[in-house]
Amino acid sequence: MDRFDTGIRASGLSIGVNLALACVKVFTGIVGSSYALVADGIESAADVASSAVVWGGLRISARPPDRTHPYGHGKAESLAGIVVAVAIVLAAILIAVQSVRGIHEPHRAPEWYTLVVLALVVGIKETMYRRNLRIGRTLNSRALQGDAWHHRSDAITSLAAFVGISVALIGGKGYEAADDWAALLACGIILYNGVRLLRPAVDEVMDAAVSGAVETEIRTIAAKVPGVVEVEKCRVRKSGLGFLMDIHVVVEGGISVREGHRIGHCVKDRLMESHLPIRDVVVHVEPDRSDHACDGGVDQEPR
Repeated sequence: MDRFDTGIRASGLSIGVNLALACVKVFTGIVGSSYALVADGIESAADVASSAVVWGGLRISARPPDRTHPYGHGKAESLAGIVVAVAIVLAAILIAVQSVRGIHEPHRAPEWYTLVVLALVVGIKETMYRRNLRIGRTLNSRALQGDAWHHRSDAITSLAAFVGISVALIGGKGYEAADDWAALLACGIILYNGVRLLRPAVDEVMDAAVSGAVETEIRTIAAKVPGVVEVEKCRVRKSGLGFLMDIHVVVEGGISVREGHRIGHCVKDRLMESHLPIRDVVVHVEPDRSDHACDGGVDQEPR
């Protein structure tokens, strides 16, 4: 089983677990009169969509560029991420409104068996968090690592619901609203996750630059190629699970066009063979002369 299959299976398992838990929590919350558990179930449903985005991103990112999509299909993951993030934010707002209404309107306390469900959920989600984080780090997949933190977030919201319901049951009459306050706390976590997912997705659609650490590593790799005098421009953008980039390297001005072309190809090969998830590189070769842009010199762009 190769790295791609490992990621697909991990993401598929997340979808199955989140879907099952979402159904159990929403059903138990409705029957057991627990808004906190319903909110927690909706958060799990949002995690189903998030895990599906990871799964779809892995699948779509594996498709090669074609005539209508010469840069590949990576943007599909970013667009889907925006849709999911907006849905999470809206869900948090709706649950918060319902929770505030519940605080001001008397209702019966949650049933005791909702605590059993929440205890099981916390254990399952923490196990999934540790598993996906380990696989994500092994595969160097930010998507799977992000999915792992979704599991940890769900464990936290479930724990908050557990505390709120416990207070409502132990306190008895007059403490029924503790469940609603726990739901509000869960909404805050859900809203935070929605905004946290939305910002990088929007940045990717707008071709924001990668981190400085990644660019520095790319420049270091290119500069070590024999024949490269200097690395000038370096533009890198994320597309799906990989990077697309343009890099300008300076070579000695007196070498032949063929030799400059060869050095450019070596730079591309060295970058593509690195551990970084680089999907394509365009190398622009320039001579080390200050007047090369004005004296009719020819820059080479290897294909």
